Amino acid sequence: MLETFRKAFQVKDIRKKIAYTFLMLVVIRIGSQLPTPGVNSSYIKEFFAQNTGEAFNLFNAFTGGSFEQMSVFALSITPYITSSIIMQLLTIAIPKLEEMQKEGEDGRKKIVAITRYLTVGLALFESTAMAVGFGRQGLLVDFNFVNAVIVILTLTAGSAFLMWIGERITEKGVGNGISIVLVINIVSRIPSDMTSLFEQFVKGKPVASAGLAIVVILAIILFLVVFVVILQGGERRIAVSYSQKMAGRKMYGGRTTNIPLKVNTAGVIPIIFSSSLMQFPIVIASFLGKDNGKGIGSEILRGLNQSNWCNPEQFKYSWGLILYIVLTIFFAYFYTSITFNPLEIANNMKKNGGFVPGIRPGRPTVEYLNKILNYVIFIGACGLIVIQIVPIVFNGWLGARVSFGGTSLIIIVSVVLETMKQIDSQMLVRNYKGFLNS
Repeated sequence: MLETFRKAFQVKDIRKKIAYTFLMLVVIRIGSQLPTPGVNSSYIKEFFAQNTGEAFNLFNAFTGGSFEQMSVFALSITPYITSSIIMQLLTIAIPKLEEMQKEGEDGRKKIVAITRYLTVGLALFESTAMAVGFGRQGLLVDFNFVNAVIVILTLTAGSAFLMWIGERITEKGVGNGISIVLVINIVSRIPSDMTSLFEQFVKGKPVASAGLAIVVILAIILFLVVFVVILQGGERRIAVSYSQKMAGRKMYGGRTTNIPLKVNTAGVIPIIFSSSLMQFPIVIASFLGKDNGKGIGSEILRGLNQSNWCNPEQFKYSWGLILYIVLTIFFAYFYTSITFNPLEIANNMKKNGGFVPGIRPGRPTVEYLNKILNYVIFIGACGLIVIQIVPIVFNGWLGARVSFGGTSLIIIVSVVLETMKQIDSQMLVRNYKGFLNS
């Protein structure tokens, strides 16, 4: 990785792209510190102090702490991520969008434009819910129509501006700009999380206990990073052979290739879906100010709250962890089923004279692909569960309170690896151009 960066800085064009990306990231971090007009910043800090580990912690990690400070970038890039996922699902469900996706570059531009409008709509909805829901509880210095509108427009504009920055990074910088914006926000929270762990487990402790705590923390982090790298890079390759065809006096085909099935076929989507679904009732209860009540409803909310899982003092609420595991596996199968179509792949193979060795073309190939796919999805889902559960157990059992978890780690590793590939490919293209020009 360091060698790739060293070579990249030796190339003028790529050096400019890296510098442009860095400049945009500086702009993001500056905007994350600018307060939203008319907001009582102390309210949201007190809210997080009283509800450590609640549903908003993951959201706060994705915004790089901007949500906790209620800055102009409080919504961050999350509305765009949500709208992109929604558009991806709708493309499968709506034939018109599916046709648009197959139209090439023009169709892609239309879908991107729809995604932008949907992003602004979601940002407007989320900012309205926050201004009204939290505004009544003390978020706004003066809860009135004018102040609420100012907050709504500021947060919506901040999210739209981040979307624009992400697209500019994609166009003039390195890698996927939206992913890089998300990663820089997550990484910005790591120092505060490390400080919290140091103060809780190391500071003021005997040398032996402090040393053991440091070793355990580093071992867990190293294990998770290595595990994520292995999971993200793991593939199940299905061999495919193509029969020879006679065209004139020449024979074509006869080559052997493979269909690469990633072990983590759905990426981080199952975790985001399952977490969002379970935390949605908690978010609604927080907006209504009914998250600390009594009765069966409050008991259910405590079970859905990750901060209560694996806690020896409140072990009865760990049933939510079981539900979380079931939902993660379900969404792993669900998301992969709508993005990977074995029937379409088998038909394309048959049209081009391809076949899986030992498997007859047609329906037997579809059944074989489904069998392999189900096996791979299950392995990937189990890997996701391991990555997500380790921090949950650590937080619940030892009482650690950090926003950095398995979801954040998967995103960071995935984006870093993808960015390295982007830089390598850009250097390779430049070398090819230089060879052709010479």
